[in-house]
Amino acid sequence: MTLIQSISGIRGTLGGRPGEGLSPVDILAFATAYGMWLKDRNREQQSKVVIGRDGRVSGPLISQIVSGGLRALGIDVIDAGLSTTPTVEMGVIERKAQGGVIITASHNPANWNALKLLNELGEFMTAAQGKQMQQWMDPGRLEFETAANFGKYTSDDGLLSLHIERILELPLVDADAIRSAGFAVAVDGINSSGGVAVPCLLDALGVSSILPLHCEPDGLFRHDPEPLPENLQQLSEVVVNGNAHLGLAVDPDVDRLAIVCEDGEMFGEEYTLVAVADYVLSHTPGNTVSNLSSTRALAGVSRAHGGKHSYSAVGEVNVVEVMKRQKAVIGGEGNGGVIYPTLHYGRDALVGIALFLTHLAKSGLSCSRLRNKYPRDHLSKNKIRLPANADLADMIEALGRRYSGFPSDRTDGLKIWFAEDWVHIRPSNTEAIIRLYAESDSQSRADHLAGKIGRDINEILKGM
Repeated sequence: MTLIQSISGIRGTLGGRPGEGLSPVDILAFATAYGMWLKDRNREQQSKVVIGRDGRVSGPLISQIVSGGLRALGIDVIDAGLSTTPTVEMGVIERKAQGGVIITASHNPANWNALKLLNELGEFMTAAQGKQMQQWMDPGRLEFETAANFGKYTSDDGLLSLHIERILELPLVDADAIRSAGFAVAVDGINSSGGVAVPCLLDALGVSSILPLHCEPDGLFRHDPEPLPENLQQLSEVVVNGNAHLGLAVDPDVDRLAIVCEDGEMFGEEYTLVAVADYVLSHTPGNTVSNLSSTRALAGVSRAHGGKHSYSAVGEVNVVEVMKRQKAVIGGEGNGGVIYPTLHYGRDALVGIALFLTHLAKSGLSCSRLRNKYPRDHLSKNKIRLPANADLADMIEALGRRYSGFPSDRTDGLKIWFAEDWVHIRPSNTEAIIRLYAESDSQSRADHLAGKIGRDINEILKGM
C-alpha cells in the first residue's frame, strides 16, 4: 500500500489500513481539514466547493466521502460528476466558489486515486496554503454543523459545455479554419474523462471525423494511463489504418496532451507545448515559462519571437507562480501540459487541442511536417528507486560537488548544464522515486549522459 501527502492533496493506492493506503479514513481527514481551512478563510460568506472526478472505478465512492465531509461542515457542494481537472479549475471561477476538489490520480495506474485541492482562484494550493491546511488535520479542531445547517448539494453537469464554450470564444481558436481543414482525428481517451470531453470538444470545433479508441469512461484502463510513446502504439495503428490526420491522447484527468502524426510517429509530448507556444507567440509576443525538466526547445522558440524564457521547479503550482511573476503569455510542462492564462492558470489538454488544431490548420502542413519545423533534440527520462535509508539531500549535495565546474541550478533538486546538454535530478512529486532526465541532440547521447549520472549516483549511494 502507498500513501503520499503533498501541499496540494493526498494520493495513494486503494485498500489497506488507514495511513498506509488511501483509505476512507484518510480521505475524510483530508477533506474535512480542507473544509475547515476554507471556512476559516471565508468567515464572512457561505463557502462552496466544486468537485469532480476522473473515470476511475473508485471515483464515485471517494466523491461521496468528500461531499459528505464538506457538507457536514456546512459547506455547499457543486458536483460536476465525471469531469476533467481543467474543467473543475474553471468551474471554481465560473461558479464563484471558494475552492475545488478533483478526485484523480492523474497518470497513476487504476488502483490509485487522489484528492487535488484548489483555492478560490481555481489553482492548486500554494505551499503556504498547504501548511495552513495542515493545522486542521487534528480531529480535535474539527467542528461539524447540526443537520439543519448541513451544506447544500447541487449536481452540475453543464461545466464541461461551459469549458468548451470558453475555449471557442478565445481569439486564437479558429473553429472555421479547423472545419475547413476537414481533419480526421483519432482519440485515445484511456477509458476516463477524456473519452467524453475530447470528442465533445472536437465536435464543437468542427472536426470532420472522430475515430474513438478507449473512449468508454468505465475506468478500466486498457493500457498504462501515462501518455508516453510505449503506451500509444494502438493509437498509432488507428491513425495509420484509419487515414487520420493525427491522433490525440490524454491522461485520465485531461491535463496532459500527446499527439501522434499521420504517419504513426509521435509528435513528442515535449513538443506539444513548443508547437502551441510557437502559434501563440506568433500572434501575442511575450514571455514563456516551463519547468526545469522540460526541453530547451521552448527557450529557442521564445527567443525567435523576441520573448524571454524562464524555468521553474517541477509542478503546476510552481510553473504558475513564475508565469505570473514573468507575465508569461504561455507556459506549462514538458509532459504535454499546456497553461494558457488567457483562459485560466491550469494545465489544460482541451485548450491545448484547440490551439494546436488551429495552428495545424492555418499552417497548411501535415502533422509530421509541422513537427519537422522544430528541433530534433532528444530526452532520456529515467526513474531511480532509492534505498529506504538514503538521504536524498546529501546525495544531491555530493553530486553537485562532483560537477562543481559546470553551471547548475538548485531550485528543484539539481540541474547541471554541459554546454547545450543538460541533466536534471529531482525527487518525484507523485512516486517514491527520484527522476533523472537528460537532453541532447541525439537519443544515444542523452541516454549516455543519463547513464553516466546514474552511475555516479549509485557510486555516491554506496559510499554513503
